[in-house]
Amino acid sequence: MKLISYNLRKHRAAAELESLVDTYGADLLCLQECDTADIPAQIAGLRLADVTHRNRLGLAVYFRMSMYRPLEVRSLGVKKSLHDRVLKPAEERMLGVRLHDIDQGRDLVVASFHAAPLTALNSLRRTQIRAALAEISAIGPGHPALMVGDYNYPVFKENLSQKVKEQGYELTLSDRRTYTRYRYFRGHYDFATSVGFEIDRIRTLPQGRSDHLPILITAHMTHPTGRRAVADAVA
Repeated sequence: MKLISYNLRKHRAAAELESLVDTYGADLLCLQECDTADIPAQIAGLRLADVTHRNRLGLAVYFRMSMYRPLEVRSLGVKKSLHDRVLKPAEERMLGVRLHDIDQGRDLVVASFHAAPLTALNSLRRTQIRAALAEISAIGPGHPALMVGDYNYPVFKENLSQKVKEQGYELTLSDRRTYTRYRYFRGHYDFATSVGFEIDRIRTLPQGRSDHLPILITAHMTHPTGRRAVADAVA
């Protein structure tokens, strides 16, 4: 499987999605900061699983119809930052989809995530991430899961990695920074947390109209018997 995750920066990079899917052969697409009233039902052969419905700028997940069958969708409203309470940009910060892999006969969970902005504390973002991972575990208990998106967590990621590991997940960064807009805030913002996957590489893709760069994840999904089933994920 191949999955692309991309923060569109208030929907500005939406026109790039078809080219990205075609160029990298993505089978899954996770979006943040998209105008959910202005995204198509299909993008380059991928079908929309669902979007968040209470956000000014929301989340979306697409899947390749020939590879996956959607089984369940859940969105999650997490603890709000002051930014959220005043400007109300996002009620739901996680959108998870349980999919059935048709060829392998297995279920997996894919989620798009967008943490509170830098005006909030890291402690709040950790609370949001913890709640999102708990919800993912509830969607597909025991199944491989991959949550990708904009974590807004450029510093002290070692602490976050330890907290994520305590929940049974692994945190993986891309090979280059993913945010470039402000000089003093550049760094790794977009990455992945996973369970049941062996992440081989996360590659940062070229920048488009967004201040975030899309990332490409290559991974192997762990087989229940201990063997590996190939799964290439682009995030």
